[in-house]
Amino acid sequence: MKRRLVLVMAALACSVISSHAQDTSMSFFVTSTNPGKGGDLGGLAGADAHCSALATASGSTGKTWRAYLSTDTENAKDRIGTGPWYNAKGEKIADDVTSLHSDRNNLTKQTALNEKGEVIPGRGDSPNRHDILTGSKPDGTAAPETCGNWTMGGAEGAAIVGNSDRTGLDDSDAAKSWNSSHSTRGGCSQEALRSTGGDGLIYCFAAN
Repeated sequence: MKRRLVLVMAALACSVISSHAQDTSMSFFVTSTNPGKGGDLGGLAGADAHCSALATASGSTGKTWRAYLSTDTENAKDRIGTGPWYNAKGEKIADDVTSLHSDRNNLTKQTALNEKGEVIPGRGDSPNRHDILTGSKPDGTAAPETCGNWTMGGAEGAAIVGNSDRTGLDDSDAAKSWNSSHSTRGGCSQEALRSTGGDGLIYCFAAN
């Protein structure tokens, strides 16, 4: 009887430990591709679907994916859940929304990986793809430039982008910002986005 009680207690202890074990599977990535229409992502719904499709193709299941994008009516920081978030290699990006939007995050060229675990080419690489669409201010709230709420892919409009490698033309805070570095130029087409060092890529976060 005593042995049985000990086994039951041990099983319960293992269960408690297991339930508190941190899931370090991928819950953050930079998209490896743009859907094909530049800043026209099909709105937030289309961007979320793109995140989900790439995550599924990489073998990630059971998560609700949200694009880190702001619009006239929605802030990027309010879309992505509460964290913590991990990249494809199990490296922690941030504990929560507050740390993500502070100097305590772990977003660098080496950690801001795509869904395949690959580094995004940055400043000094050819081609440079570090401009990541966000339409956001540094605190994760909406900026005016969102390529028409992610429905414009032509010669009109602009979008705020961040630098995934935290590197820009100088040593300013904007140049080192992962989510709010500068505006695109020449419209929202794929060609325009590439002209400033991007490829229409977005950040994806698991919201659950």
